[in-house]
Amino acid sequence: MAFLVGKVAVTINAGAPNNGRGEDNVARVKQLRIGRDVHPYVSAQAFRRWLRDSLPADEPRSPVTRSGSSARQQAYTAGRPDIYLDDDLFGYMVALKGKDTCQRDTVLATGTLVSVAPRRPTVDFGTMSRGFAAGENPVIHEHELYTAELVGDILFDLPRVGVFETDGSGLKVALTAEAAKDAEAGGAERTTFRGVAALRLPIGERRRRTALLLRTLAAVRGGAKRALHYGDRAPALVLLAPVKGGVNPFTRVFTAQDGRTVFDTDVLREEIDAWAEELDGPVALGWAPGFLGDQREKARAALADLIQDERLILDHPRVILHRLAEEVERGERDAWFEDTQA
Repeated sequence: MAFLVGKVAVTINAGAPNNGRGEDNVARVKQLRIGRDVHPYVSAQAFRRWLRDSLPADEPRSPVTRSGSSARQQAYTAGRPDIYLDDDLFGYMVALKGKDTCQRDTVLATGTLVSVAPRRPTVDFGTMSRGFAAGENPVIHEHELYTAELVGDILFDLPRVGVFETDGSGLKVALTAEAAKDAEAGGAERTTFRGVAALRLPIGERRRRTALLLRTLAAVRGGAKRALHYGDRAPALVLLAPVKGGVNPFTRVFTAQDGRTVFDTDVLREEIDAWAEELDGPVALGWAPGFLGDQREKARAALADLIQDERLILDHPRVILHRLAEEVERGERDAWFEDTQA
């Protein structure tokens, strides 16, 4: 059994990838305050939307239904994780009056992507006057933008990929009775998972879904205001470690020093040593060249012994994620899908 845990870092260059509620005629980026410092952020919901939208075009998405009006509106997916990968990995809740309720907690847990160092957004002043008659006043509009390194936590509960609860005290089931019958007829097998009855998809499909998500993470695209502030949203750094118990010990590897984002190799080294008996394989560090200047090569030198001992793999994020996806597809990581609590 293993959880893939770690960090994801995204670079924003003069961008406005996730906006909050506007004020007057100014579009504000999402931001939080720590003391007097301002830290822009991208919400976990937005990043998950980017991931979902970045899935291959031929991968079916769970259809969304919207119902109700005014304050009594709701929207929900099909609630069929046996059919749709996004229902399986991202979770859902379907609660309809007079009908069975089903819900699924997320398999892929994502934290908010927050600027490591304080960054105060800049307000860009703009006008629209194209086609106006001479002497007419322009339409004024303003919006915020910023440059920052955003970092968030990530956890991928691999044993739950393709496994759906059908019973359990105090637990809302992942499949309705009718959907469970369909899933079983389609090849899902009955099992017990973490103390409750469940259905499990064949290992081949569980491998496929995991590998597809890893490859998608390597090529994330999305974000708001792409007409004005297009930018790369693929991770500039990905840290993933297979941990048996699901604890993420690498939440503190980034810090701010003198207003700059710093990757702390001492913290990484100490956490790898402290959690050695819980690690079910090497820690993978995907680091794009140019991200954080020369820190990548300094980290390679500082961690050379861990790399030499194959306790740490350092390469490009795309190379790391695709290599891991290939290992999963070949069945080399099947032990990660087994849950000792079953």
